[in-house]
Amino acid sequence: MNDPEPDPVPADDALLAARSIISAVRHEGTLAPAQMSLLAAVLEALLDVQIDPAEIDSISVQSLARRAAGWSDEFKRRTVQLMVLGELVLKPIPPDVARTVANFAEVLEVDDQFVRIARRYAQGGFGLAWLDLQQSGFVEHWQLAGTDQLKTTVKLEHQLAAGVEDTQLAEAWSAFRDLAPGTLGRGVWDMYRGRGFGLPGTNGGASAYLAQHDFVHVLADFGTNLKGEFEVFSLLGRADPDPKGFAWIATLIGLFETGYVADAGFFTSDLAEPRLDEHQMHVRLADALYRGRVLRDRLGVDLLEVDYHEHAGRPVADVCKDLGLVPKSARARDAGSPGAFDLDGMTTKQQAYAASLDAA
Repeated sequence: MNDPEPDPVPADDALLAARSIISAVRHEGTLAPAQMSLLAAVLEALLDVQIDPAEIDSISVQSLARRAAGWSDEFKRRTVQLMVLGELVLKPIPPDVARTVANFAEVLEVDDQFVRIARRYAQGGFGLAWLDLQQSGFVEHWQLAGTDQLKTTVKLEHQLAAGVEDTQLAEAWSAFRDLAPGTLGRGVWDMYRGRGFGLPGTNGGASAYLAQHDFVHVLADFGTNLKGEFEVFSLLGRADPDPKGFAWIATLIGLFETGYVADAGFFTSDLAEPRLDEHQMHVRLADALYRGRVLRDRLGVDLLEVDYHEHAGRPVADVCKDLGLVPKSARARDAGSPGAFDLDGMTTKQQAYAASLDAA
């Protein structure tokens, strides 16, 4: 079977969307270098538009309103969210950019909380923005999580909590060590063991719901340092059939890149190293978004709702094929995207732990 491909966006619509995104996030008529690089990579990956953002003519709000009348509601909303992505990489967000994005969203008839979140950032209302983000669908993912796929009967008082003891859950995860090498479950076990991660169900281990994304690390072949988390949550967010999945992307950018979000409950910000100001990272992020888009069109299910335990004993390649998860592109690899088990994909602390195992 050929690799699945997403449904193509009509060329005229794709170019119009690209023009509107670029127009919305210009500050005093220009784009910041990080915006130009990021948007060039993302627009090519998601809309198949190869352009130099600096050379694109602006489009007015009124012109966009007339020409985008036939767009679907989902396409309008995802276009607005790419506008928000283009402004979130700015620190601070200029108030005029936040207003322009809000105006474009209004003419597209998109009432999106992420537009308001960015305006809060621009106004310095970080606490209010985080409250908005919590209400935008981000925390809702956790609150509405079922228990069948999580293999736990423990009712978490706070869905972002970690370290909730659950003997049955811990035993299910421990059993992965007996699976054959190359299987999904064994891969996740090896990743946990090689980095010193606590198993779900054990004191100090990851919550059952957060651990769902670790299966995606193995399947999508992403590292577990902060850049790897950008990649995996970009894929997860774009793969979600509900556009609210963008909350993952907005949170990770706000948390790790700009400092707009100080603590998301399961990750804590560390601004010692910028993550999104280099072209290589933009290519990696764009590829993750593209792979998520393919999954959205093929699978149509939130990846955090998949029962990965049912697939634990199967080869990783077979699970990827059934889900419709295409491999990481050569461009992303050339841009430095490490695999799930590469040392370059680990944090310094994780590398030290892995070295201690080798020395033992």
